[in-house]
Amino acid sequence: MIHSNPSFREFEQAGWEDVDVVANYHEHISSVTTQSVEALLDAASVRSGSRVLDVATGAGYIAGAAARRGADVLGIDFSVAQVRLARTTYPGVRFEQADAEALPFGPDSFDAVVNGFGMCHLPNPNLALREAFRVLKSGGRIAFTVYDAPERAVALGMIYAAVRTYGSMDIGLPAGPNFFLFSDPEQSTVALLRAGFVSPSCRQVQQIWRVSDADALFKAIEEGSVRGGATLRAQSSSAREAIKQALRDALAIYKRDDHFEVPAPAILATAIKPCASSGC
Repeated sequence: MIHSNPSFREFEQAGWEDVDVVANYHEHISSVTTQSVEALLDAASVRSGSRVLDVATGAGYIAGAAARRGADVLGIDFSVAQVRLARTTYPGVRFEQADAEALPFGPDSFDAVVNGFGMCHLPNPNLALREAFRVLKSGGRIAFTVYDAPERAVALGMIYAAVRTYGSMDIGLPAGPNFFLFSDPEQSTVALLRAGFVSPSCRQVQQIWRVSDADALFKAIEEGSVRGGATLRAQSSSAREAIKQALRDALAIYKRDDHFEVPAPAILATAIKPCASSGC
């Protein structure tokens, strides 16, 4: 049980300042989330010469891919630990610590704002969308990815189902937005329109989580995520074993030779900042 009472922002930031969490995400989970990077950049029309802001850059995967396209890209994250890792991983790309909900940039600064799997870590994602709108040029594009709903993002869904069945989700985490809020295309569409964007669209992007066994999947979430990790660590020893056994049973149908391939698709949302009356 979590006994302190931090705000959701404090909880998330403290979690992502843990160098072990950052390193474990980089090692065990990034192989999943990076599968949708190119689709994300395509949706944002990122090309050579584009001025791009990568929000919640993490270890810089999207920023690095944008730079390979010839874009002028800046990656930001609220975590100093993530920014340090990004600078090490992509030494030729610029990274800074900054808050997605209070961007330190003037209006009309970027051609594209992208965010890969960062929306669920923000206390006020709607404010982050309004900030993205503010710093985009007229005609600029926003694109973000989140995990699909748990019934389709099976790798995550089976874990949360096992916790609900054999453990408890009520462990005293600070209240924050629903992790799967923007997995619903309708919610993403409404949020983009309210932020001022036009022509919103959402689609699924396939991703596969390849793991050696159920224990590896359990460990990846426990050690490489913040909310999910805190939830698993708070379970009793008997509940943890029951959850692992449930994962072993659920994974059986995804066996491929000496490993398992589990669906973990993303939802990719995109929209456009409308042109001013004088045109783009």
